[in-house]
Amino acid sequence: MYTETQHIKKVSIVGAGPGDPELLTVRALNRIKSADVILHDNLVPEAILELSSPTAEKIYVGRKYADTQDQMDRQQNINDLMRNYALQGKNVVRLKSGDPFIFGRAVEEIRYLLHHNIPFEMVPGITSGIAAANLQQIPLTERNRSNSVLFCTGHTSNYDFEQLEALANMLKTGTTLIMYMGFKNLKEVISKLKEVNKRETLYLSAISKVSQPDQSIITGTLNEIEQKLEKEPLPMPVVFIVGKYAFPITQETLSMITENEH
Repeated sequence: MYTETQHIKKVSIVGAGPGDPELLTVRALNRIKSADVILHDNLVPEAILELSSPTAEKIYVGRKYADTQDQMDRQQNINDLMRNYALQGKNVVRLKSGDPFIFGRAVEEIRYLLHHNIPFEMVPGITSGIAAANLQQIPLTERNRSNSVLFCTGHTSNYDFEQLEALANMLKTGTTLIMYMGFKNLKEVISKLKEVNKRETLYLSAISKVSQPDQSIITGTLNEIEQKLEKEPLPMPVVFIVGKYAFPITQETLSMITENEH
C-alpha cells in the first residue's frame, strides 16, 4: 500500500460527454487542460484531446467495435497506467466518452484505485442518450404522457434476452427506453418489443454520431424502422430511443401526439 507522503496525485475519471467540446462541463475542461497524462477512450474526438496542454501525454486505451483484444487484459493495462502515473506525481485524467457511470467500466477502475490507496475524483459527463434526446427534441419524460426513462443495452452479458422482455413490458407503463449498443441485436430487439406491445404504436428513433457535425437521425414505428435503416444505414455509434413519444417534436409531428392518444 502507498501513503500520501509519497506525493501521489489524484486520478480524475472524467466524462467527455457525447463528443462536442462545447458540451463538456467546466470541471471536465479544467481537468483536461491541467492533465499531464490523458488515458482516453475510442469515442473521445480529437477536438477534445486538443484542449489539453501541448506537453500532455495522450495514450489511447479504447475499444473499437468488434475488437478481439481480451478485455480483462485491456482493463488491467488501464488500471496499471493510472496507478503508475499517479505514483510518479502526475495529473492523470482517465477520459471516458459520455458519462463514466453509464455502461462504462468506471466502477472497476474505482475499485482498483481504492485497493491501491490512489486518490481519485469523478467528473460527470453528458451521456449520449440525454444529448441525443435534447438535440433532436425527443421528450424522454412528459407530464401525463411518459412518466419514466430507463437506460439499457441492446443485449445482456449472457445473450439470453430475458431482460429484454422485461424492458418491453415497461414500455406499456409509459417508460421511454434509451438503448445503447443495440445495432448487433436490433432485429431481435424490435421483434420482442413488437411481440409484447402488439396493441401499442411505438416509435424508435436512431441517432447517429450524437452532437457531431454529421449527426443524423432516422425515426419510424417499430413496424417500419428496420426497412428504413436498411434503406439508409447509419454510421456508428448509434443511440436508440424507444417509446410512445420517441420522435422529434417539430411542427410536422405535432399531430402525431394527438393520434397516439386515441
